[in-house]
Amino acid sequence: MISKMLKRAREFEKKYIPYTLPVQPKFHVTGGIGWINDPNGFAPYKGEYHLFFQYYPYDVRWGPMHWGHVKTRDFIHWERLPAALAPDEDYDKDGCFSGSAVELPDGRHLLMYTGVRNVRQRNGRIKDFQTQCIAIGDGTDYRKLESNPAIDASSLPEGASPHDFRDPKIWRDGDRFYAVIGNRGKDGSGTILLFESSDAIHWSYVSLLSACHNQYGRMWECPDYFELDGKNVLLVSPQEMTAIGLEFHPGNGNVCLIGTHDKKRQHLMREHVQAIDYGLDFYAPQTLLAGDGRRIMIAWMQNWETSSCTLQSLPFMGQMTVPRELQIRDGRLIQNPVRELEACRGVQIDYHNVQISSETTLSGISGRYLDMTVKVRPGREGSLYRWFKVYVARDGEHRTTIRYKPETSTLRVDRTHSGFPHDIVNVRDFPVRSQNGEITLRIILDRYSIELFVNDGEQAASFVIYTPEEAAAISFAADGLALIDVVKYDLDV
Repeated sequence: MISKMLKRAREFEKKYIPYTLPVQPKFHVTGGIGWINDPNGFAPYKGEYHLFFQYYPYDVRWGPMHWGHVKTRDFIHWERLPAALAPDEDYDKDGCFSGSAVELPDGRHLLMYTGVRNVRQRNGRIKDFQTQCIAIGDGTDYRKLESNPAIDASSLPEGASPHDFRDPKIWRDGDRFYAVIGNRGKDGSGTILLFESSDAIHWSYVSLLSACHNQYGRMWECPDYFELDGKNVLLVSPQEMTAIGLEFHPGNGNVCLIGTHDKKRQHLMREHVQAIDYGLDFYAPQTLLAGDGRRIMIAWMQNWETSSCTLQSLPFMGQMTVPRELQIRDGRLIQNPVRELEACRGVQIDYHNVQISSETTLSGISGRYLDMTVKVRPGREGSLYRWFKVYVARDGEHRTTIRYKPETSTLRVDRTHSGFPHDIVNVRDFPVRSQNGEITLRIILDRYSIELFVNDGEQAASFVIYTPEEAAAISFAADGLALIDVVKYDLDV
C-alpha cells in the first residue's frame, strides 16, 4: 500500500524530472529534481546495483527526508526509479534519514533506515528521537513493518544517546546479519555501535566497535565497516571537525580508520587514520561488495557548509561522486574511478615530454566531459620547478586551478573563479606523497564537478563547480621548467 505522501512524491517526479534532463550532469547521480544528500542502500539486488539517497523533491533546500531511488548495472548509466520512502508514519514523521539495504535469503529487498520524530520538551525546545526502522519490498515498492521501530533506545548501552543515533549500515555474513550505527557517547563525541540479528528484523546490541574520544570531530555519522585486502576499514563522517595539519580540515569531515578486528571484544584496533577525500565536497560515503569482488564506494559530492549556494536556474541541488574502486596499498586507502568509466572514453589524444615553463595550451586538450591524466616531472636534472599548474574549465572569466608545489609536497585546488554566486570556501590545500617533483594527476570533469585522483589513487579530492559549460579551455604553466605527459579522453555517456 503506497501512502498518499509517497504517491504525491512519485507523481511530482514523473511530472517534472523530464524537464531537467538537459541540465543534468552527464554521469553523476542527482535526484533529478529537488534536494539530495547522503547515499543510502548502495547494495546489489537481483543482479543489479541499487542506490537510494536522502531526498526532498519539492525544493532545492533540505526538507522532510524521503528516499530517492536509482539502479545500475555498470555504475555509470543509471535508471531512475520511483521514490521509495516518505516520512508518513508517526515514528518517522520528521524524516526518513540515512540507512542501507540487503537482499534477504528469500529474495526480498530490505531497507534499514533511521526514523526521526521531533518531540517538544517542557522547556519549549524540540528534541528529535531517532530509531532504526525497516521496510521490505521488491526493488520498487516497499512496505514498512508494523513492528517498527526495529531498534530503539531500549536496545542502547548505558550512556548512549537516543537523539544522536542514526545511519545504520547493514550487511550479511553467513547466516547472520550485522549493522553499525552512529551514536554519541558519554563524553559527547562519536561512537560506532555494532548490532547483530539472525533474521535482519530482530536486533541485539553487541559492542562498541570504535569511539572518537573527541579526537576526530564530534558526532560520527554514516558509518560503513568492511574487510578489504586483509584489513578492516571503518568509514565515518564526523561533525564539528577541527583542523589537524593539512590532513583534516574543519567542519563536516570524512575519516577512514584502518586496522584489525578484535573478534573477542568485537572492536576495531586502529593502525592507521587518514582522510578519505581531500576536496571540499565529499560526505557520507557508502560502499558495496560487487559481484566480481570489488569494493565500490560512492559519496555525496557536496559540503554542508556551502550547500545553500547553488545557481538559481538549477532545479536540483546535490550530486554523487563517480563510484570508486577501493584497495589498501602500503597501509593506506586507495581509490580510483570504477573501470567501467573507461568504456565511455572517446578518441585518445596524448603528448609526451612537453616542456612547460610559461603558460601553454596543447591542441586537442580541452573539454568539459573528460578523463585526463597528467604526469609531471622536473625538466632539468637536479633542479626542481617551484610550482606547476593546470587550469581547467576555463574561459576569459572562469577557471579552476590545480597547483602542485614539490618543495612542500602540497596540492592546492582553487575554484574561486568557478561560477559560484556567493563568497564561500573555495580553496583547499592538502599534502601528497611524491618524490623528486614527480606526480601523476588524473582529472575527471563533468558539467558541475571536478574529481582529482593523485598518484594512481593514493588520494582523491572532489569539488563542485558551476562554471558555464562553454568554459572548456585547458592550459598548463610552471615556475621553472617541468616536463609533462598528457593523455586525454572525451567522455561520451
